[in-house]
Amino acid sequence: MVTQQENAMKVKFKEWDCNMEKRTYYNGRLALQLTDTEDGSPIATATVNIPEIDLNEGEVLIKDYSENEGMFATLEAAGIVKATRQVVASGHVTIPICRYTGDSFFYKSRN
Repeated sequence: MVTQQENAMKVKFKEWDCNMEKRTYYNGRLALQLTDTEDGSPIATATVNIPEIDLNEGEVLIKDYSENEGMFATLEAAGIVKATRQVVASGHVTIPICRYTGDSFFYKSRN
């Protein structure tokens, strides 16, 4: 679930109502962080940064394992990311490569 209020994207992840914030990793890649809407405390970082993996512009790696299990489904249902049907292996997990589409949500919500 996503709503638009005062230029903030809201998303429900597990039991938390969150703000989805765009950040940047040290290498310039997009990072997506969820913070609590009540007190701003961090809930989850939705992305992972693996510099040796080549990504196209606008693509992100979604952390959908461990404490972030269900993150991909949440963000895809909200229209924040779209599956590319590609994954990368990292250790014992596979990480989906997704296209970030959240900016189109912001654009549509303002019109």
